[in-house]
Amino acid sequence: MADTVLYEVSAGLATITLNRPEAMNALNIATKVALREAVQEAAGDDAVRAVLLTAAGERAFCVGQDLKEHIGLLASDRETGSSHTMSTVKEHYNPIVRALVEMPKPVVAGVNGVAAGAGFGLALAADYRVVAENAAFNTSFAGVALTADSGISWTLPRVVGPGRAADLLLFPRSITAQEAQELGIVNRLVPAGEFRAETEKVARALAEGPTVAYGAIKESLAYALSHSLQESLEKEDELQTRAGKSEDHVIAVQAFVNKEKPKYLGR
Repeated sequence: MADTVLYEVSAGLATITLNRPEAMNALNIATKVALREAVQEAAGDDAVRAVLLTAAGERAFCVGQDLKEHIGLLASDRETGSSHTMSTVKEHYNPIVRALVEMPKPVVAGVNGVAAGAGFGLALAADYRVVAENAAFNTSFAGVALTADSGISWTLPRVVGPGRAADLLLFPRSITAQEAQELGIVNRLVPAGEFRAETEKVARALAEGPTVAYGAIKESLAYALSHSLQESLEKEDELQTRAGKSEDHVIAVQAFVNKEKPKYLGR
């Protein structure tokens, strides 16, 4: 795994850190490959019970595609007749976003600064966003004559509604963390000086929680978005049966009866 992405697992929490602060954590090919590998490793590791996706530095979470690298690849595309833009979406962004959204464990995005383009997409692919007060968001795509990628056409309307999503995509502009909170993009807004500690606190709380139940919650929310009430009720029954058979459920009930704090096993 390239040093542009750091990966660490501690006490059930996988921390994935974008590590190109000098480039505002822009996504070049090496970074996209390493990020895909890290996210897929976290998704497939049973020892990982929650994931924290964050970034090094103070200025940016991720400004999206590395356009300095991209312009060189565009010149190559013209000569060869290939399409780097198409291949990077299929080979990199799509598997990264799918792994984040579909993994049966909670994902926290710790947004420490600017999140633009695919960086915004990565933040939206998480289940919970802890955001520093000095952060900002921008869809960016139309500003470089591109359409949405990194899952934004799916995630953004589900967070802010179709009308607001169209506005943010058609008229890309920087919105403050406070504006993003009003739109529902931000789950927890924290002062910049408290950002690192608060983000880790949230992620570790999820890593110590009832993993089976969290996975079922993610699955039920995604399912209900495209199914009827009756189908969703049937899905709830299926998932509740699964959660009810988990060791964590027994532990939680026993702890409640004994007036103790439950110590979950994640199974």
